[in-house]
Amino acid sequence: MDTARADILAARHRLEDAGWIPRSADAFRHLPPPPAAVWLGETSEAVTARCDARPLSGAGWALHPIGKTPQGRVDARWLDAADPAQRQELFAGLRPTTGTENAGRPGDAARQDAAPFTWVHRALCRHGLRLHIGGEQAHHRGAAETVWIQLQHQPRSAVEAPMLVIDVQDGVHCVLVETHHREPHACEQPVVQNLHAHICLGAGATLQHLRSVRPGPDDQVAHHLQLQLGQGARYEQGLLATGSRYHLQRQEVELEGDRAQARSGGLLLAASANVEQQVRMLHTGERTHSTIETLALASGAARAVVNAHTRIAPHAADAEVRQRLTGVPTGGQPRLVLRPHLEIHHDQVQAAHGATWGALPEDALFYARQRGVDERSARGLIIEGMASALLSRAFGDPQLIDSLDLTALLRQAVAEHLGGGPAAPIAQEEAEHG
Repeated sequence: MDTARADILAARHRLEDAGWIPRSADAFRHLPPPPAAVWLGETSEAVTARCDARPLSGAGWALHPIGKTPQGRVDARWLDAADPAQRQELFAGLRPTTGTENAGRPGDAARQDAAPFTWVHRALCRHGLRLHIGGEQAHHRGAAETVWIQLQHQPRSAVEAPMLVIDVQDGVHCVLVETHHREPHACEQPVVQNLHAHICLGAGATLQHLRSVRPGPDDQVAHHLQLQLGQGARYEQGLLATGSRYHLQRQEVELEGDRAQARSGGLLLAASANVEQQVRMLHTGERTHSTIETLALASGAARAVVNAHTRIAPHAADAEVRQRLTGVPTGGQPRLVLRPHLEIHHDQVQAAHGATWGALPEDALFYARQRGVDERSARGLIIEGMASALLSRAFGDPQLIDSLDLTALLRQAVAEHLGGGPAAPIAQEEAEHG
């Protein structure tokens, strides 16, 4: 039997047997995702929406170097998941993320809650990109190998399940800019996108990962990132995400190797739309460090949710963890939910977490107005400053902000947020301030 077809049928059978994410699922109770039929393209709305864009129009994954920086080795494979051999290559070596394999283990409830997204992805995945970054002997040559690349993704169809797999070799330093900015020429219809990415960092590898995700107002988007960090590896992510009809950014980082480090800095902008970020840091190695910091801004009838969960395993001695969540309403009556959570199973750790909800500082607004700046511009300057500081802390390298021209990207996103824009439909479920 066709192995690709068998895999698809098995995923659908699991979904039918176990069902979709229940409304009682703790990880999703503040912003419940649309039903499985939406992600499978089985709704009447999906049937009428056609968007079969050709790759030459810019659809799918596009890989580019950044500037004229010296490049290390990048092996890229665009794979057709409908072909059995290519599907096997695309999914080769990936850990199971369905949730049922880990049932009963402490701290895995959130993974099990999200498992139906994986089953839907397996059933619908048709295309994927696999990147192998760095030469095999990079770690043994002494000097670190540096790779600067940009990934751009445009929808290929109205309902899709893209795939991305990245392997960063031992000792390689990689700077990756990943953008998901809707372009009308690629797909003019509202898009349903269930994207899954698997990233593995070898011993001593570093990945500085900027992700900018700005869907259309009627899009329904769920991005899932699964990361594994080897000994001494370091992962730094800066996320810019804007709201839509449904928008989920979910990442799970496992710090397996001793002295592994991970930092996540997220800027969420929701103007009369929905956006949720879920970040899970799993400390299993010794002397590991992690930081989660998110700034969520919402206006109108928007709903913004941040779920931060850090777990320190019983054998993860000398772990250091930090969580800092901030919510700021910028107008109207938005709903902001901030949920920091620590799960600690070892006595020898350093941990701190907190959440702050409140308006922009009045004194800063006052001083800006005293210098002749109008209120809207003053708010924009303050938000840009907060966002720039957050990303600088996430990357730990102020020069990277300038190298990637993040200032211009932030200025545009903040201006659009404060200027409003098309309102996205808002779900009617209850939410609460956290």
